[in-house]
Amino acid sequence: MQPQQPPSRAVPETAETLRPTASAPDGTNSAPADTPHASDETDTSTPPPATAATGSIVIGYSATAETGHSVRAGAVGLGERPAAQPAAHAEPPPPVDIAVVQFGPYTDKAANLAALRGHVRAAAELGAKVVVAPEYSMFAVKRLDQRVVAAAEPLTGAWVSELRGLAAEFGVHVVAGVVESAGGADADRVHNTLVAAAPDAEFAAIYRKVHLYDAFGFRESEVVAPGAIEAPAIFTVDGVSFGLQTCFDLRFPEGCRRIAAAGAQVLLLPAQWIPGPGKLDQWTTLLRARAIENTVYVAAADHCAPRGAGASMIIDPAGHLLAELGEADGIATGRIDLDHLRQIRTTNPSLSLRRFTIEP
Repeated sequence: MQPQQPPSRAVPETAETLRPTASAPDGTNSAPADTPHASDETDTSTPPPATAATGSIVIGYSATAETGHSVRAGAVGLGERPAAQPAAHAEPPPPVDIAVVQFGPYTDKAANLAALRGHVRAAAELGAKVVVAPEYSMFAVKRLDQRVVAAAEPLTGAWVSELRGLAAEFGVHVVAGVVESAGGADADRVHNTLVAAAPDAEFAAIYRKVHLYDAFGFRESEVVAPGAIEAPAIFTVDGVSFGLQTCFDLRFPEGCRRIAAAGAQVLLLPAQWIPGPGKLDQWTTLLRARAIENTVYVAAADHCAPRGAGASMIIDPAGHLLAELGEADGIATGRIDLDHLRQIRTTNPSLSLRRFTIEP
């Protein structure tokens, strides 16, 4: 999201450093050795089929590894290595269906949770294994203030517990944005957190937003404390690796590149993309750019109008739009096909051809 307050508190700088590398990354993202070389400008791929459906309302909540809450085995956290990618010649796992949920969470946390429950149910009935809800799904306002601090909960709180219960009830992974109590020196602020709840009701991954929305007349850092730079937040479902980023993070390509380099095949991006002149075009352009430059699927879940720009969407690794919503509440579904991903990365092996690596 993207809140405002009068300037005062500075955001700690967390810039990452680009460093040249003498050799290409490991075989994680490389094309098979026996495949013919294809022109960098040639796109021989065609997007896989996708479906879209309309749903109810939605909500989400989040958490972080620093709080002492356990993250389920298989998730990538600080100091952990991402799950190994299948070899280029191996048979890819079956496709995985995912859903993005678009709704308008506001200040009633119970109503937000009820709306989310309806969306998760609808997505599960459509066959989705991963359901992505917006940033600030738990509690949302257009401009952040002390109401957000008052509404914050720890990861052990009722709202996150209910969210984990939804994942267990419907047998899906649910990713949603929450307002998490910060505590300590940041007790007067909160964390803008994403939590990925697994069907076993455990945390599959946790991510605190790093890049805060101090732009376009807003100042999120007045109310939100930035998350620590940790290992990319990645979890795996049925052989597909998913990485997490939040809203304004989209404008910083290094974060998305770190996730792709760590093995993620799908970027999940909950957002509250504030509408304004040119903002919808920027949203669409940036999402497609992150997909194309990293050759990953992108699934972005936004707030509906008027507090969000809408346009939640799913994009394939070649930048093809698989599903998109308008401004109203709804659900869009798409299919993650690793064989399709492999074909795209064979045609355009840009990840394995890069000359720089990113280090925090």
